[in-house]
Order: sequence, then structure tokens, then C-alpha cells
Amino acid sequence: MSGQIDRREFPEGFRWGVATSAYQIEGAWDEDGKGRSIWDTYAHTPGKIRDGSTGDVANDHYHRCKEDVALMKDLGANAYRFSICWPRIFPEGTGSPNPKGLDFYNRLVDELLAAGIEPFPTLYHWDLPQALQDRGGWQNRDTPVAFAHYAGYMAEQLSDRVRHFFTTNEIQSFADGGHRGVDTHVAGGEVHLEAAPGLRLPPGELNQVRHHAVLGHGLAVQAIHAMGKPGTQCGPAEVISIAVPLIESEENIEAAEIATRELNAPFLTVMLGGRYTDAYLEKAGKDAPKFTPEDLATISEPVDFVGINVYKPNIYLLASDTASGYRAIPYSASHPRMFSEWHMLGPEALYWGPKMVQSLWGAPAIYITENGCAAADSLAADGNVYDTDRIMFLRNSLTQLQRATAEGVPVKGYFLWSMMDNFEWMNGYGDRFGLVYVDFQTQQRTPKMSASFFREVSRRNAVA
Repeated sequence: MSGQIDRREFPEGFRWGVATSAYQIEGAWDEDGKGRSIWDTYAHTPGKIRDGSTGDVANDHYHRCKEDVALMKDLGANAYRFSICWPRIFPEGTGSPNPKGLDFYNRLVDELLAAGIEPFPTLYHWDLPQALQDRGGWQNRDTPVAFAHYAGYMAEQLSDRVRHFFTTNEIQSFADGGHRGVDTHVAGGEVHLEAAPGLRLPPGELNQVRHHAVLGHGLAVQAIHAMGKPGTQCGPAEVISIAVPLIESEENIEAAEIATRELNAPFLTVMLGGRYTDAYLEKAGKDAPKFTPEDLATISEPVDFVGINVYKPNIYLLASDTASGYRAIPYSASHPRMFSEWHMLGPEALYWGPKMVQSLWGAPAIYITENGCAAADSLAADGNVYDTDRIMFLRNSLTQLQRATAEGVPVKGYFLWSMMDNFEWMNGYGDRFGLVYVDFQTQQRTPKMSASFFREVSRRNAVA
């Protein structure tokens, strides 16, 4: 029927992007004046990375960025979320900038713009300069100040061509994973995940790390707005802990809002709401972070958008008459999951994640800054990678995201993790998240079947 509305369409101007991070793809770990990061140190420590690998070379993107941008264009991406390696710019974390490091990101931005791809840089994606870690890292209140200085410098240098900056990526992950490890639910139990710098802090010190990290975000927002060209926008890219109502009744949805606020209490809740919840502070007791009213005002500095990384529901729940107002429903042993042991399947997270950000905190704009899955990818005899499970995952996830945009949730774009297979932190090269298959011995790039799916989604601006 002529003029019929495609119910699978996304809003006009929706951005279809892919995402990476510096340590995971750049390589060139000790070239052109770059300083050492905590991930350089951690990956070089025996026993820390599952397959014994490092990010020393990774995808060699530092030398192959022109080729990789051409690949992005072929994928149909019109936006690219990447991270800037802090110690490539400031080898010691502070002091004099490294001109060769800045030159690389200038060339990358120019290459992206020439290809019609909008750059969305992230200023901190976990690669803290080792020099700052040696002085206490995020345990030291000076680190947020150093981060703000670096953020302001990058805004000053790039905002003539870059309109959007993400401050930090997943404070929850690098604060908790790097300073105590993270226990995450899997079918039949839990797994413990650890990250750089690999500390095991007591609760009070961990809470102070969390506080310093969100303070760093707030100070960076101030610096970017102060140093960037007029109209420069910024916001966080934070993993959101999502509570999903098992049954969509009014009382269960209200319970899910309560749970989502509390699950994100030391992160998105204080960043967007300007206060730690009473329940969080009461539960922490003597281990609660030390802060001032001025800290809270800085942490909640108004942002222009909110980026959320969404992979799965954290809990399914039902309302209850308990003090919390909800009860979590455990995953069954047969609950389906993707290739990664932690990745329980729950595409409705792409609906409830942005829905909660809108309802709880009134975000002016929302980006899905990461969503994707690892798969057991391999090259077939005909040279293709038939990642049908990834296509299934993406189709189901995007259907739920379109449900949110159709209801008016202000989601402005989607960044698929990842543009290509890369170094997946403590799992090394074992988990392949990319649209593009990478042979890490030869550096040959091969688009997977999911690349064709993503290209069609971008072309239609609709679920394909």
C-alpha cells in the first residue's frame, strides 16, 4: 500500500555506527613517544590474559587506519566511536603533550570526515597512563584533575571538526573490574572477571575509586564545555545495569525503575541525578565514599547526551512487598546465552535500557554506545564467515530498540561493538565481536555475513 509506514524504521537522521577502543586495536604500544598504560603493564604480566596475548600489535590500526576507515565506509557506517589513548597524548599523564600522538588522531578524524563518517571519540577507555597509576591511579584524587586537563586539551585540539565527545567508558567496569574484580551471572552460577590494574581493594577504598572516577567525568564535562568550540557536546558512555520486568505489569515496571536506580547508584544515578541514593549510602555504611556537596554538583554537571552500553539484562524481577520493592528472578540453567560465558541472551534490554534512562533521569538524547556479541567465528572453505547467530542477536536487539524509538525515547544512534575482531581484554583474542574477521597473523580483514546485515540496516534505516 502506497504511503504505508514501515513499522521497523528508525527516526530520520539516526546514526548507524561501529565502535572500537584504542588498546584493543591500535597496537604500536611503544611507538612515536607513547607512554605505557596500565593495560600494557597488565597484559605483560604472566597469567593475566587467558591466551597469554597482549595488545602490543592487536589490529595494527595505528598503521592501517586508512584501510580500516575504508572498511567502515563499506559497512555503511556513518558514525564511528573510537577512543583516544591518553598516554599516547600525555605519556606521563600530565605535562607536555606528545605531538606525534596528536597527529595520529588528527589524521584519523580527517580520514573519517573525508569518508562521510562522523567521529565520536571517547577520551578514556581504560588505558590509564602507568605513570598516574604509580601515583595511586583512581585512588588518588589528583587523577580526576589530570583527566580533566587532558579532556580539555583534546576538545581544544579537535572540536573544530569533532562535535561529540564521550568522557569515560564504563566506569562501573574499570572501577570494579580493575579494583576488586566483577562477579557476573552465567547459567548455573557466576564467573569472576578481572581487569587492569588488577587490584583487590577493600570496600571503602573501592567506593572511593568509584567516586573519583565519576568526579573525573564531571570535571571532564566542565573542561570540554570550556575548551571546546561553541556547540561542542559531551556525555558519558556508561554500562547500564538493567532491571527488566519479567511480566510487563504496571507494578512490575515501577519495581524495575526502583531496581535500576539502585543498581546504578554509584555510577549513572549519581552522574545524572546528582546524589547517591540513601539505600546505597546506608548499605555502604562506614565504607561509603567521602565526598562534598561541591563534588556532587561537579559529578552531575549537565551533559548533552547519555551513552549506554547494553548487552543483556542484569536481572529479571517481579514487584514484591519487601523493603526493596522487588525480588530478582534467577536465570534458569537452560537460559540461552551467546558465545561469551557472561552473555545471557535478553534482547529486551535494548528497550528497557534507554526507556529507564529516559524515565529515571530525563536524558535529552541517548546513544547506544555498545551492543553486540561474540560468536564462534571461523573462515569457511569458501572464504566467508557465516555468523548467523550474530545476525539473529542483532535483529532481535534492534527490533527492541526500534520499539523504544517508536515510543518517543530520544535514541539518536547505535554503535555496534565491534567494527572488527580485536583484543578482548582478559580473554585475549578468543572472543570475536567484530563485523569484520581479522587474521591476527596476517592482519587480513574479511567482512562477515553480519557486515552485509549491518549495511542493509544502515541503508534502510530500519530493522532488516
